[in-house]
Amino acid sequence: MEENFTLAVTGQSLIKHDTRTINSQEFDRVSTILQGADLAFTNFEGTIYGAHGGWPLKGFYFGSSKPDVLDALGEIGFRALSLSNNHSFDLGPSGILSTVEEVEKRGFLHAGIGRNKKEASGPSSATFGRRAVSMVAMDGGPGPDFMYAADGTDGRGERPGVNRLRLSRILEVDETAFAQLQAIRDKAEYSALDFLMDNQPDDEPALGDADIGIGRAIFRRSNRFKRTIRIDEDDMARNLQAIETAAKSGSLVIAYLHHHHWATDWLKSPDWISAFARQCIDAGATVFVSHGVPVLLPIEIYQGRPIFHSLGNFIFHTRSEISLWQRNEVWESVVGLCSFDRENRLTSLKLHPVVIGGEEGLKDDALERRLVPHLATGAAAERILRRVAAESKEYGSRIEVVDGTGVFELA
Repeated sequence: MEENFTLAVTGQSLIKHDTRTINSQEFDRVSTILQGADLAFTNFEGTIYGAHGGWPLKGFYFGSSKPDVLDALGEIGFRALSLSNNHSFDLGPSGILSTVEEVEKRGFLHAGIGRNKKEASGPSSATFGRRAVSMVAMDGGPGPDFMYAADGTDGRGERPGVNRLRLSRILEVDETAFAQLQAIRDKAEYSALDFLMDNQPDDEPALGDADIGIGRAIFRRSNRFKRTIRIDEDDMARNLQAIETAAKSGSLVIAYLHHHHWATDWLKSPDWISAFARQCIDAGATVFVSHGVPVLLPIEIYQGRPIFHSLGNFIFHTRSEISLWQRNEVWESVVGLCSFDRENRLTSLKLHPVVIGGEEGLKDDALERRLVPHLATGAAAERILRRVAAESKEYGSRIEVVDGTGVFELA
């Protein structure tokens, strides 16, 4: 086995246009970095409208892509795709089947969706050069139960879908507020049957003795006010087992999570993500990557292995009327180049900053024209790298900015 293996990881790729026709030296420089790695990885943030057809299962935020966007991703340099995200099921089971079919046709290593729960759970594996690589990709929602893959049982067929890590929001409130909620529930004669019906078509969530469910919200008696996340124990055990299985085979293991359970200040990392990522590393993951929060978040090193809290966006084909996406941070990210030795131990980590649409693109209010990432230089590179370095310092990371590149100081 070769001494070093370089894995390139990027922000998510919400791609709806074939980028192969774009002539841009700045974009070519990004592609060159990816093509120079032994393996380049991104999240394909979408679903393919292909041979199996499908129907929109979402409102304003619905999105699907033609199969040629996969050819575009391949030309950029990607050979590994996570497929678990909030757009995976936008065309229903038909879109899942078409996406799997088109991705497999092109030879990508992929994980996170499948024809049933067993297939979606993974791990998926392939060999690049002489290095075995495995992936386990999860989605934490929120999303309806029916978008997640299920195995068949007696009298019930299997369901194509997404690999789930069920995350539930809990709103902690103090004793006074909890008593007020109880009074509102009782005086309004809101019953357990109402709670069941309000959660359809999903099954109603389990409530503990200190919980109240109203509508789709769960309130918990506490001594503080705080929004917290509960991770389903069965889903966590199943996914950690898949990671452990892959690691025992000797693979370099990529653990991936997409979620929309952001912190209130979404430029900050959610307080639960580091703990979960560390559990994935403890189970055998070589690297943990997350997307969903559409901005670059801290990067930490745990047990000599990298954790990317969020890599933000790499390609982000969206619409100008969504004012939330006007912030510059949505369009700025890094390409992480991770080098591993033959024992899959991290030997170096470098960050190459990118701006989707380039610096000029940030001045253009038409988001539709920000099509591909440009390699950031000068003041833009300094801005991006200084910000991620400052945020990552909280997790013990030391990042030095050298000639427009972020270089991790590894112990």
